[in-house]
Amino acid sequence: MHKTTLEQWALLEKVVALGSFAKAAEETHRSQSSVSYNLALLQERLGVALLIPEGRRAVLTPAGELLLAQVKPLLKAFAWVETRAATLREGMRTRLDLVVDSIFPRERLFAILRQFQQRYPQTQVRLTEVLENASGNDAIQAEADVMVLTRRQDITGRGEWLMNIDFVAVAHRDHPLFQHEETLSDEHLRAWPLIRIADNNSDQQAERDAWTFSTIDAAIDAVMYQVGYGWLPEERIQNELAQGILKTLPLSHGVRRATPLHLIVKRDLAPLDEQVEMLLRLFSQQN
Repeated sequence: MHKTTLEQWALLEKVVALGSFAKAAEETHRSQSSVSYNLALLQERLGVALLIPEGRRAVLTPAGELLLAQVKPLLKAFAWVETRAATLREGMRTRLDLVVDSIFPRERLFAILRQFQQRYPQTQVRLTEVLENASGNDAIQAEADVMVLTRRQDITGRGEWLMNIDFVAVAHRDHPLFQHEETLSDEHLRAWPLIRIADNNSDQQAERDAWTFSTIDAAIDAVMYQVGYGWLPEERIQNELAQGILKTLPLSHGVRRATPLHLIVKRDLAPLDEQVEMLLRLFSQQN
């Protein structure tokens, strides 16, 4: 049998945070005598003084600081358990599976997730970043509640256009391609490796002419280290472009390509629950 209770430790934490028994009593909707009794009982059962008066405030003793620091993670975990129980009781989801194409801007993604977490702290988001056409994604996408992918619609859900991601043709500023004064043709490019992100939709000719990388970050690094030139998401290389480390190539057939992203909802999510609707709204607002 435990000598102390989480309730007693929670009261101790409240007294220390607010500085007095009276304020803690008001905050916890109980009498001051109840707070005093519980904390006196806590100290008696431990055999250790936890609080001492300092002017009009109650402050922790060294032993109190040490012990409360060890208990705080338990108080936080217990509060989480109670929140989760309330969520289950009220019928709200406790987890949401989100799949996002890795070309989606990171800054926008985490701004969305931060807002969602503030609104639904009891709902855990499981985020998976994917390369749209890479192998092994079907099983992941089948489990997802919400997806942000280049395909408008697939076997798992229904979707609508969300935004375009601009890809630009770039190379390092010291790359030999910039020695040509004229607009670059396919003939100029053929002498240098094309850096591309690996997928399953590349034709054999393109594969022979390209160096493929499994992540966007690796492809960016390859261009940065002058392995070749490449089409890269503009938003992911804004700093390098602004600093002049990477430069856009003057291609005869254009320097920019747009890849559409679509917001897709799992087909069997009907009607949509509150959390899914909020997440969809946040993605749409960020556009």
